[in-house]
Amino acid sequence: MEQQGYFHTFPAVQGVQAGRPFYIAMCPLRLAPRLFVFDGDEVPPEMRAQRTLNRARVPEIAEYLVTHPDSYILSALTASVSGPVQFQPLDDTRQSSLGLLQIPMDASILINDGQHRRAAIEEAIKQRPELGQDNVPVLFFVDEGLKRSQQMFADLNKYAVRPSYSLSTLYDHRDSGSDLARFLAGNCLTFKGLTEMEKSTISNRSTKLFTLSGIKHASRALLQKQPKALITTEEKMLAKEFWEAVGEQIPDWGRARAREISTAELRQEFVHAHGVTLHAMGLAGAALLAAQPKNWRVRLKALRGVDWSRSNADLWEGRAMVHGRISKASTSVQLSANHIKQTIGLKLTPEDEALEAQAQR
Repeated sequence: MEQQGYFHTFPAVQGVQAGRPFYIAMCPLRLAPRLFVFDGDEVPPEMRAQRTLNRARVPEIAEYLVTHPDSYILSALTASVSGPVQFQPLDDTRQSSLGLLQIPMDASILINDGQHRRAAIEEAIKQRPELGQDNVPVLFFVDEGLKRSQQMFADLNKYAVRPSYSLSTLYDHRDSGSDLARFLAGNCLTFKGLTEMEKSTISNRSTKLFTLSGIKHASRALLQKQPKALITTEEKMLAKEFWEAVGEQIPDWGRARAREISTAELRQEFVHAHGVTLHAMGLAGAALLAAQPKNWRVRLKALRGVDWSRSNADLWEGRAMVHGRISKASTSVQLSANHIKQTIGLKLTPEDEALEAQAQR
């Protein structure tokens, strides 16, 4: 970008939406924090054109840029220009959509979408100044007043849908936990052919028994790994061995794999067919591997004696179920893990016992 007289000048492409011109340009990252502004927190919501900046989101995005300088992806910022702009086509016919966009230097360029990316760019450049040479695409509109800007924000966000956690896991090749989940879904006999890869919930008509996101959560709990923590090949193989050993002690999972019983029937009748139990098994498994690193397989045989029926309300109500419905709450996961720990001969920790006492009130 160059500064010519009283204008900021961008090489740009001109287009039309709903009868209004708009422009797509490239902006060096180092200039984005200076050019683009957003409404301050002190402005009432009805006088703003976007949400307030959530500072908690900025470090995560900035870390992403800093950690992956050779492979990051930034989607376009959308901004409104408060003053008249000029577009000069490159050819003499003035019909070209390629040209130079001139924005008055005293105009305000207000971000309609992307304020967190803009703030993260500013933080990332402080840590990696070389990122300032990169570019971010910017979609420019001419500001038609507060009402129009607010409508733009509403329209831009109305149909934005976050992908399911399972689909994000499937496509995330930077995260070790996601890599572990994909490995287990494709190579662990317990999960192979029974894993829903895209959705984080399973429909009644589905032939799947586990979700990829559920496998990820349970396996991170098993290996006691925090998000973004590295998982070694040895740990991946240990997780595979553990889940296959668990599968051997829950015959219904094998029956589902052999199509001898429908997964819908299992979900309707048994708590072991739900993510809360898988996650609880991961928590209990972590304690087992720590206490019995050599003999953990023998301890798992006790799982065969568990009555996993949802009709066994004396056991599962208040643990995996609340008022007869499966609960995904963290307390339900921990209480279910407590019962599994006791089943396989492990002592409860003081924290576990305190939770049990609280649940009995």
